[in-house]
Amino acid sequence: MKNLFLIIVLLSLNSFAQKPCEYSVNVKDSIGIYKETKSAIVHEFIFGNTSKYVFFSLALTDEMPSLTVQILQKSKDFLKVNCFNKNSRIFFQLENGKVVTLLASDQENCGAPVKDDLGFNNRILSGTFLFLNGTIADLKTSPVSTMRIKFTTESQDYIFKKELVSEMDKKTYYPGNYFIDFLPCIIN
Repeated sequence: MKNLFLIIVLLSLNSFAQKPCEYSVNVKDSIGIYKETKSAIVHEFIFGNTSKYVFFSLALTDEMPSLTVQILQKSKDFLKVNCFNKNSRIFFQLENGKVVTLLASDQENCGAPVKDDLGFNNRILSGTFLFLNGTIADLKTSPVSTMRIKFTTESQDYIFKKELVSEMDKKTYYPGNYFIDFLPCIIN
């Protein structure tokens, strides 16, 4: 019984431990502070010759937090073009029932098409989204279950898994806990 209690305590402590912070950029100079976490896969869809990956990274620019979203599409077929503009939004449905909204920055982007040596059409779409006041506290405490991205012409929904073993890089990711794990890397 004593051993069972000890195992439960150790497992619960481990499940609430913050992930180690890894940065792709971490600069502090006379101009200001800029830090950005390494990208993590939060969604992966593979069917036949078509695949779609969604990556997140968090950034802090002089006390202003933001979320960078990158969507990588690969297919032998035609790729539908989606764009971000100033009216784009990301909505996160949290497990506690709340909905958190992030607003797009003013940059319009429809992605960059790239053809590779294997005959795949690739498109990389990137956008920066800003947190509204009061939303970070909710994201730090409750896992995400669903994400809706509002592009310029349509919206798409993404279901977040608790655990994702990526076929792309064979690493394990925890998309539902992304903000719980990585917001402390840019915000205390």
